[in-house]
Amino acid sequence: MAEKVLTANRLTDGIAVWLDAAGQWNEKLQDALVARHPEAVAALEATGKQALADNLVVDVNVIDVEERNGRLHPLRLRERIRAEGPTMAYAEGHGFADPDFIAA
Repeated sequence: MAEKVLTANRLTDGIAVWLDAAGQWNEKLQDALVARHPEAVAALEATGKQALADNLVVDVNVIDVEERNGRLHPLRLRERIRAEGPTMAYAEGHGFADPDFIAA
């Protein structure tokens, strides 16, 4: 089974966020809680459904990641772009995606 993390978009500004081990929505993929077994994935899914119902986030998804050189790396291109920031100017304080991370 692939490792998984829970991601969403923050309702207030649309920024991609990741659920961390403290149960908080964090802007850094590298701080995300990683589920490594089916029970942990089920817990992530339940947490995501509740956060959506509470209007904290939208577009909630459990996604596949792998660890490479001590860093989490999303398997899908869409999620790599979301993890590294937009490929174009989006919001003040949020830079552009790292092209090397996106291409890998």
